[in-house]
Amino acid sequence: MRNKPGKPAGGPQGSPWNRGLSRGRGPLDVYFLGLLLLACLCCAPRQAHAQEMLHVTQAEMMQAPAGYAGPLQSTIDPAALTGPWAAVELPHTFFGHWSPPAAAPGGRPALVTRWYRVRPGAYEMPSHTASLFVVRGQMVGNLAIYGDGRLLFRSRGSLAWNVFRHPAVFVPLSQAADMPPPKELLIRIDAVNGSTGALSTMWVGDGRAVYGHYAWRLWGEYEIPFMLSAAFLAVGLFSLGVWCFRRGEPIYLLFFGIALCTVLRRWHFYEGIDWLPLPDPWFIWLTMNALTWQTVLLHRFFEILHRRHHPWLGRTLLVLAVLCTLATIPAPLLLHGLVQFRQTIYGGLILANTVVIGLGWYDSWRARSHEGLVLAIGHAVALFMGTYDWVKFNSHLIDTESIALTPYVTGGLFALFGYVMFRRYVRALGHVEEVNASLEASLAAREAELAESYRLLRVVEQRETLNRERARLVQDMHDGLGSSLMTALRVVEHGRADEAAVAEVLRACIDDLKLTIDSMEPVQTDLLLLLATLRFRLGPRLEHAGITLRWEVNDVPALDWLEPRNALHILRILQEAFTNVIKHTRAREICVTTGLVDDGIQVTVADNGPGFVLADGLKQGGRGLGNQLRRAEAIGARLAIRSDDEGTRFSLWLPLRMQSAAAASGATPASAAATPA
Repeated sequence: MRNKPGKPAGGPQGSPWNRGLSRGRGPLDVYFLGLLLLACLCCAPRQAHAQEMLHVTQAEMMQAPAGYAGPLQSTIDPAALTGPWAAVELPHTFFGHWSPPAAAPGGRPALVTRWYRVRPGAYEMPSHTASLFVVRGQMVGNLAIYGDGRLLFRSRGSLAWNVFRHPAVFVPLSQAADMPPPKELLIRIDAVNGSTGALSTMWVGDGRAVYGHYAWRLWGEYEIPFMLSAAFLAVGLFSLGVWCFRRGEPIYLLFFGIALCTVLRRWHFYEGIDWLPLPDPWFIWLTMNALTWQTVLLHRFFEILHRRHHPWLGRTLLVLAVLCTLATIPAPLLLHGLVQFRQTIYGGLILANTVVIGLGWYDSWRARSHEGLVLAIGHAVALFMGTYDWVKFNSHLIDTESIALTPYVTGGLFALFGYVMFRRYVRALGHVEEVNASLEASLAAREAELAESYRLLRVVEQRETLNRERARLVQDMHDGLGSSLMTALRVVEHGRADEAAVAEVLRACIDDLKLTIDSMEPVQTDLLLLLATLRFRLGPRLEHAGITLRWEVNDVPALDWLEPRNALHILRILQEAFTNVIKHTRAREICVTTGLVDDGIQVTVADNGPGFVLADGLKQGGRGLGNQLRRAEAIGARLAIRSDDEGTRFSLWLPLRMQSAAAASGATPASAAATPA
């Protein structure tokens, strides 16, 4: 046996990765620089504590026949292991050969037991701190360590889990302060028949130095990958939540699927779980098919990035994934058969991933998809790392003690997919900003167009208003002033006019003109102000006719629809009522009252004349009542006339609101109710 001190491990200076980082070459440079620093940190304790530890690089090995090994005993007799023992160099790799499936009693897989014997020698160290560090124990099976025949350590967990669960084993050699360190170490490995495994070199020495070496290795190889995987899965779950609200973006669902498959594929690398919650065959089936479906999802992710589709490849991968999933469902062969069969499947998956990554890189290059190129290069590196570990675990071509690269694939993929999603997010924000800027410009232009349209509409509206007012004034002057002047003209032309008659006609014309002018004055929805204007204009005429005006007007609500046009209608209706009293009733008193009746305002003009028969007045061809009805209908008002021996009572009912006026005018036209004398 040859013992030698450890050699310090250093990293290359001025590597391409460092130069690339200084030029900002991207996330891959940062990631691989981190791997380089991690490797240096994992190996650094060798130099710091080499003088306090013994590096064991040789041992003796004895292999027992295939079959079920008995249960572990708390103590064994080293002399009972009679051999033959063969000297081996550590790290030592053993190879299994295919044999027909066999099972031990109880259906458990057949195991091959191998013993390794190490004698550290008279290495001086404090007895109460002596410790052992096994860098890596790789096997589909269990591991136990004895010191001078006493059980010091035994692995826990399932056989399949222990393939990757053993890489770092720390064992205190002294169980008590007064107990010397063991002189002989026996390492028992129970591996599944036909499987490949290895035992690394070991370190023996002071507990603080040995544990420091062990802790650095444990932290670098298991804790960091576990945290990266947890972060990757957390972001994948977040992406799944985004997809739930944006079903039209399948890339978020694909991201979640790839994150889940990536974490499940590397489940066996994570430290901290001692007992596998799945049977071994189902554990192998799950980790194997996670890689299968990861390939399918990766191909679809590439298609979305570079916008080039290959339906034939997608369907082929999907069919192969389904067939592989169904074909590897645990059968009676159980663990023994899957251990052998999975190597062929992994070879096929390496080929399939090579095709997907190569085609993804080519299509991304043609489509000038930066994200696709970065993802393709990153997955090519990840494929190399996975192939490296596959060769490492199944051959002696690569040092068993070298760091497994597969656990760090998760961190690399996390960085890559995070970079791709970040780029898409930034690009989406930029697109939103461009759209917002375009919308703001369009909105400003539209606002300018609308402002110009509103200006033109206001001009047209003003013209229409002026035209309507002009037409209204012309119509009113024609119906009122024009009619009176025509009457005066006919009287003069026929020679039947005297000064009193002409003066009366001219006085009526002046009243019509003044009422027309008064209707243009703002009354601000105040009916009483409008009535006061009428009183002011007709007062002199009533006084000249010898008629006394009794004004009993009460406060009434405002009319929000009382505009000049409607005000003129009210003035004309009441003017006609006063004119009829002056001309036809021979009354000596007129009483004007207001009040609220049926959700409206009623204006009443009553006289004390002898009265008249309304039907007779209509037969004589008078147009006054017809004009009153037409104007009342225009504003939704109602007229009522009652005449008897005690006098004539004229009532005008006005609605409080224009809606009521429209309803009244639309439902029931204005009418005159007459009571004969």
